[in-house]
Amino acid sequence: MNEPLKQPHILISNDDGYLAPGLLALVNAIRPLGKVTVIAPEQNHSGASNSLTLSRPLSIHRVAGGERDGFLFVNGTPTDCVHIAMTGFLDEKPDLVVSGINQ
Repeated sequence: MNEPLKQPHILISNDDGYLAPGLLALVNAIRPLGKVTVIAPEQNHSGASNSLTLSRPLSIHRVAGGERDGFLFVNGTPTDCVHIAMTGFLDEKPDLVVSGINQ
């Protein structure tokens, strides 16, 4: 008996921040492919490379309403965002991580 294929869980992040237009465009393009979770920095962190925030606690907020409804944003770096997603914050670990679109 064939079981239906599970929709992949796709994490989308960026380094330009959750309000960046490229992030929204990427989400809209990827959404038909599976379950999408967005966790992005609160502010632009271009050039932050693999930086992790170690000097202070991170806070995670959820956007309520509008075209970014459900997006999560973190007062940290892009690496913090992906690290949070991959180390147990989400109920379901992502199958794929996509980053971009840069400004």
